[in-house]
Amino acid sequence: MSGADPEHIAPPPRRDVVEAECYTPALLRDFLVDLETTTHSRQVWSLLVGLGQALNLPCIDFICASSWDHFRKTIFVRTSYDASFLNGWNEDPEIAKWSYFRSHAMHHLTPIMVGLEFIDEYIHLPARRVEVLREAAARGIRAGFSIPLRLHAPPQAALITFAGDHSRREMKEIVRAHGWTLSLAAMHGHQRYMTHFHAEFPERNKISAKQLELLGKIGLGLQDKQIAQEIGISVSAVRQRMHSLMEKTGLNNRAELAALAMSMGVLPDPVHGPGHKEAEILFEMDGKGTIRRPAHNGDISAPNPKARRR
Repeated sequence: MSGADPEHIAPPPRRDVVEAECYTPALLRDFLVDLETTTHSRQVWSLLVGLGQALNLPCIDFICASSWDHFRKTIFVRTSYDASFLNGWNEDPEIAKWSYFRSHAMHHLTPIMVGLEFIDEYIHLPARRVEVLREAAARGIRAGFSIPLRLHAPPQAALITFAGDHSRREMKEIVRAHGWTLSLAAMHGHQRYMTHFHAEFPERNKISAKQLELLGKIGLGLQDKQIAQEIGISVSAVRQRMHSLMEKTGLNNRAELAALAMSMGVLPDPVHGPGHKEAEILFEMDGKGTIRRPAHNGDISAPNPKARRR
């Protein structure tokens, strides 16, 4: 996105909600309606930080890593505060592996209380990790609420933590009153953030429009000669452009470039996207079996249960 920082662009006016949408907490409802208008990951982050501040939980952490079932690579870490004091600690792999992300969020889905105030309710931590929690508490991060998050294509795990300078009793009261709001805001915020984050890959890596066009052709499985004919350049120019693209992205082959095109949303979903075959709707009705039938103009009405089953 060019021009002004998207974090400081005034969002569109909040839409009017219908009465049937007014049975959730107003703070959550307003967050979700605002989330609908976001066009950039930084706008999503601003909403998450604003929510935390509204609940006196101003210290927000957001960490995301690939291959959630076995930690492979940290994709990003965002914090709403100066977290540089953690750098020295995290250089020690023995300390880093006891982070709440690696010790809990990579393996479990349950939200969890964190921080020094809840240390006796968590698994036994090494003394050096306890020192980290003590330093965080001294900096106003005594207690928090962490929500594990998942994406499965590609596999990723994430964790969003809302924390502040609270006693155990105070933190419990906040979670009793607003735990539902924090959990749903984290889940929807994570999904929206990652949608924007993947789409912003060209922006972060300075990929040109021509390189993006090439990426889409590679993702469609076209070979160099076909790409050259469609774009109107020489095969040599295609290969030069592809080499530059690999250097910018750090990828090594066509298959990885094609996977990148899919994750960025450059290509339609190969399973459910438009294609030459007639679209089908899969109906699975408990007690009635499984039925497939052609889709007609988005019709999702249930088929006749007496129709042929497979």
